Amino acid sequence: MDTQSLQAFLAVADSGSFSRAAEQLHLTQPAVSKRIAVLEGQIDARLFDRIGRRVSLTEAGRVLLPRARQILVMVDDSRRALGNLEDSVAGSLTLATSHHVGLHRLPPLLKAYTGQHPDVRLDLHFLDSEQAYQGVLDGELELAVVTLAPRPDPQLEAVPVWIDRLCFVCGPDHPLAGRGRLGLHELCAFDAVLPGPLTFTRGLIESRFASAGLELPVAIFTNYLETLKMMTAIGLGWSLLPERLVAGELHVLEVDHPPIHRPLGYLVHRSRTRSNAAHAMIAQLDDARDAMACNWTGQ
Repeated sequence: MDTQSLQAFLAVADSGSFSRAAEQLHLTQPAVSKRIAVLEGQIDARLFDRIGRRVSLTEAGRVLLPRARQILVMVDDSRRALGNLEDSVAGSLTLATSHHVGLHRLPPLLKAYTGQHPDVRLDLHFLDSEQAYQGVLDGELELAVVTLAPRPDPQLEAVPVWIDRLCFVCGPDHPLAGRGRLGLHELCAFDAVLPGPLTFTRGLIESRFASAGLELPVAIFTNYLETLKMMTAIGLGWSLLPERLVAGELHVLEVDHPPIHRPLGYLVHRSRTRSNAAHAMIAQLDDARDAMACNWTGQ
């Protein structure tokens, strides 16, 4: 089995479409179909059922899927291990980050990194933290810089770099803005606008309210924090947002509750060989973590 055919197989399996797989791989659809046909010929089994526009895995395809992922991860690891022998920082680094981290935390590090290591080609993906987490777990991403899960998978090394303090906020014209110190139960009398229900941040917030025996009254949700800020500012509900986003048109609420913090940091797979490019990026992230720790100690 050649790796190109396996890559085409995974792209079709993950996207459910030959045309979308072709777009991802920057190939024509006939080229993807040919690679799948070659692979089917090698294993003497059909991998996909094509009914109209719908593409689904056959039993043989379902058996091959996890093995194909493992093979490509092993090939990728071998290439990195051999590349590391040259002791140079070059090649490709597949890095994912969330939109918030990518906009508000990562830019200075990326600027310094690309300046110091011009031979590295950054393959940068903007993903929800949960998608990036799964991408590292599956071996599709070498490194992710995102919101960390409350309980990371033991296969992953999760290293906090920054701490986001989440602030209770509302718009200046919201009824809550005219009140003094509030209890969590008083917030629950009004609609909230929050991150989506499957996000790490939403889970952190829900756990605090659940421990007080309260249910969050979520009216609208989105995973884009800048959009949540806009909806909060125009009065669609109160929210919990990182301190860095609060300045300007939002009113900070005084809530009788311990501060809520969420960890932001990097994820790598413990079993994967790391490229020299990844080692260099991790070194910069560790420096940022040390600087943040010094700032906290100074406070």
